[in-house]
Formats: sequence, C-alpha cells, structure tokens
Amino acid sequence: MRFLLLNLIGLVLTGLGSHALAEPLNEIPFSTMDGKTASLRDYAGKVVMVVNVASQCGNTPQYSALEKLYRDFASRGFVILGFPCNDFGGQEPGSNAQIINFCTSKYDVTFPLMDKLHVKGSEQAPLYAALTGPSSKFPGDVKWNFGKFLIGRNGQVLARFEPSEKPDSPHMLSEINAALKMSQ
Repeated sequence: MRFLLLNLIGLVLTGLGSHALAEPLNEIPFSTMDGKTASLRDYAGKVVMVVNVASQCGNTPQYSALEKLYRDFASRGFVILGFPCNDFGGQEPGSNAQIINFCTSKYDVTFPLMDKLHVKGSEQAPLYAALTGPSSKFPGDVKWNFGKFLIGRNGQVLARFEPSEKPDSPHMLSEINAALKMSQ
C-alpha cells in the first residue's frame, strides 16, 4: 500500500499522472469569456468540436468555415467551442473583449468562445492536457492555432484534425456527420 501511494504521489508530482486519475473529460472545468466556470458536461448530448483559435494567424480565415459548420449543424446537436490561445507566435494578444469584437465584426462568429488559455507548456489548461496527454486517444501537443478535436455525444474524443485541415474538408464533414448519426 505504501509503495502504491508513493508511486501515485510521484506520478502526480511529475505531471505524468495528473490527468490519468482526474475526472472524465466532460467534468474538466474551463472558463467562459464572461468568467463563469463551464465544462463539456454543459454540452451533454451534443457533438462538440474544440478548437484553439487566434485572430492574427494564417489560419484565422477558418473562422468563416467554422461558423458555417456551426450554423449548418447546430440544429442536429453540434456545437463548436473556440478557445483563444496565444501560445503560437503571439497571434492572439487581445483581451477577451477584443477577441469577441474581432470575431463578431470580422467573421460574424456566433459559436461559443471561451476564456483565453494555454494549449501547451507548463501552463497548459487541464482540458488540453487531457485531450493531448499520453493517455489520450490522440496524444501529442497541438501543433499550431486551429487544431481541432471532435468529441462525441458520449463525451469521448472521436477525431483530431490538424490546424491545416479546413473545417469544410470532406474528411472533417464526414466525421462530423458520422458523429451526429451516433445515438446518444
């Protein structure tokens, strides 16, 4: 018992086990733009796409295609959650108010935007640690802005799309449609 406890403490201290023992993905808290606490549980029964976004990136025009996806599939139980991130080239330096203003005025974004967070490094948000960690279905750091994770109605990660894959690609549309057809 003592050996098990010491190993457990060692894993937690090194960060390797911090999410292996944590709550399920849908229970991990994150902050909304207005400072409230949320989790994927708030979107239970929906297919969720989690995307790290940035306003000054070569991929920023993907906001248009993401918004179209959201509008086209929302009535079928699909939601996109945008997580602003300044981890790559300082391409999201703005405040939450500036980010919302940019997204709504330039791209007419209506899908939910969350509080800015870190998707990698020592300050990595717990949600992204779970999405990319060693026990994840798709482990490995997010490579750049507009990395996407598709999460099924049951809270399980179904697919991961690299930043260069456009939201309206046939592959992504196929995965979203398949996820929407899955029963709750």
